[in-house]
Amino acid sequence: MRRLLDAVMRRVAPFLDTLDEQPSWNTHDRQRVARTLIEPLPQTGTDADALLDRLFDEIIPCSFNTAGPGYLAFIPGGGLPHTAAADVIADTVNRYVGFWPAAPAVAQLEATAIGWLCEIVGYGDGAGGFFTSGGSQANFSGLFTARRCRLGDDLTRGVLYTSDQAHASVRKAAMLAGFAPDRVRVISSDARQRLDLERLRSQVAADRQADYQPFAVVANAGTTNTGAVDDLDALADLCERENLWLHVDAAYGGFFLLTERGRQRMRGIERADSVVLDPHKGMFLPYGTGSLLARRADDLRDAHRVGPAPADRDPQARASGGDRPDYMRSSLAYYNMPEDGPFSDFQQSSPELSRPFRGLRVWLPLKLHGVEPFRRNLEEKLDLAQFAVERLRAMPHIEIVAEPELSLLAFRVTAEEQADGDRLNERVLELVNSRRRVFLSPTTLAGRLVLRICVLNFRTHREHLERCLEDIAWAVEQTIR
Repeated sequence: MRRLLDAVMRRVAPFLDTLDEQPSWNTHDRQRVARTLIEPLPQTGTDADALLDRLFDEIIPCSFNTAGPGYLAFIPGGGLPHTAAADVIADTVNRYVGFWPAAPAVAQLEATAIGWLCEIVGYGDGAGGFFTSGGSQANFSGLFTARRCRLGDDLTRGVLYTSDQAHASVRKAAMLAGFAPDRVRVISSDARQRLDLERLRSQVAADRQADYQPFAVVANAGTTNTGAVDDLDALADLCERENLWLHVDAAYGGFFLLTERGRQRMRGIERADSVVLDPHKGMFLPYGTGSLLARRADDLRDAHRVGPAPADRDPQARASGGDRPDYMRSSLAYYNMPEDGPFSDFQQSSPELSRPFRGLRVWLPLKLHGVEPFRRNLEEKLDLAQFAVERLRAMPHIEIVAEPELSLLAFRVTAEEQADGDRLNERVLELVNSRRRVFLSPTTLAGRLVLRICVLNFRTHREHLERCLEDIAWAVEQTIR
């Protein structure tokens, strides 16, 4: 194992050291490279150095360089290397954290890391949650919990509400939670791409009049399209009056709560019933690190428990193991899991039984460095987005479509002599990305193609935004003559 890890580090170290020099994307030969990987089950082994050379020389470079400082597309993360060390430890010791008696201290470590995220959101005592593979799984579990807590198992009249700027995973989550597409009311956003409160109020009233049962609202704290943040305080007021579950998708924006500006823009998030946070976004961790948090941990246990009685509130059911299978109920009795206290049995409050030890990914970097370096990095990203929009506003032929509420902005290239505005923007995007110093992605707003810049990589600094702006100015000049 030591020889293998030494061989890996001989390649990882130069990869990290040269990230600033690597192209921001390199998928032009993708079909050929992908075809070379189609092969039958290997019957014999291959030399490790040969495999690692192929990985680092051919396979890994054929991709978007999501770890690089020029990656400003979609929602960047960065891939903090400390997490690789955490994964080596977690995967090697292979402790099972889904069932508390199997690794009580390890499970508590993960629960403590979840507690830190609850503290960031502003939740108090009684909050809880669990780590997921990302925001999609967290949105599913959040809507499933809302459904169980507000509707029980009768879905016949249930209706939920979200914005037309909500992430695609929200509607998929609703479908997986048992709701037909016509039971998801998509409310139009306002001029700032925020969920329109008046339209929401009207739709809730109309649905009640039509004998439907409104039960949940999904709000945004940083949309993928433009980084818009809904008016969470006002939404919390509305949901309290209407007895609606408030679920906030803060997968992208939530960690900006570590900054004063982020707290101001997301005021009211602490009143939400559930919140999605993705450490693989705002904490810069590698992909596969998401979380669902709940203001009342009991709601998660109630929702994910099979059977009518919540095991955590019925002492007799808890002592007998409740809905657990025989092999687990017997183990609980034998290993004497405490009936009260801060201890977390994740299989009782989440969909997973078999699960990786995800919590070390969050716990180790925060214990090594504390939260302050993360806060400083997030402050810098807010500043960089503001710097970029001010420079873009001063350029000819640039229209700012979405001001940065956090670290994401959207703009559009305009020219009176260009009849096809979308094609003009496609051409500018092609030219910017052709230099491969930065990588941008588009989206569509109000039927128009717009270009996005999202700054959320701890390796991205002012010099990288300077390159981006230089390439945009050059591309506009080349396109509009």
